[in-house]
Amino acid sequence: MHDDHPPAVTPPSPAAQKTPWLEGTLEQLFFRARWLCAPLYLGLTAGLVVILVKFLQTMWGLLRDSYTLQFDDVFVGILDMIDLVLLANLLLIVMFAGYENFVSKLDVRNHRDFPDWIGHVTFGDIKIKLMASIVAMSAIHVLADFIRVDTIPSRTLAWSVGIHLAFVVSGLMLAMMDRMMEAPAAPARHESVKPDAH
Repeated sequence: MHDDHPPAVTPPSPAAQKTPWLEGTLEQLFFRARWLCAPLYLGLTAGLVVILVKFLQTMWGLLRDSYTLQFDDVFVGILDMIDLVLLANLLLIVMFAGYENFVSKLDVRNHRDFPDWIGHVTFGDIKIKLMASIVAMSAIHVLADFIRVDTIPSRTLAWSVGIHLAFVVSGLMLAMMDRMMEAPAAPARHESVKPDAH
């Protein structure tokens, strides 16, 4: 007499469901490789030191020659200092937001001086802030060139304006692309709450 019932299928053992050793090892290796970026962000602090030195050098030059400098030279010197401050702020944004997004969460959130923006800056925000800072610094250079328009060749001034406009257009296009990438997420929620037509 033949048994018409098919043999029972035994469920796979827990050992068979585990991630293979090689796959798990590679995934752990890839995950821990993010710490290779930590020295890069630490190295940006050296850039902050250089910016501080150049800022103090510019400030000392203005103070030392304040009685002999013309207004245009003072104006350009102050613009250079503002440019250095913007560059330092940009470095801080990349350091903090990049480290928190790609390496590890900062364990200093209970500090009273912890900036609120750090936990809310995504990779897309870093790109936009980076481009906005570049546009702002480019505008400062163009303004400094216009202050010294009598001593700068027209070709150099034209290149300065053209490069600034290129940065502006690039920033606008980058912002538009980010907005277009985020746009499809909104209609999906509306479709899920539509009433049944029948």
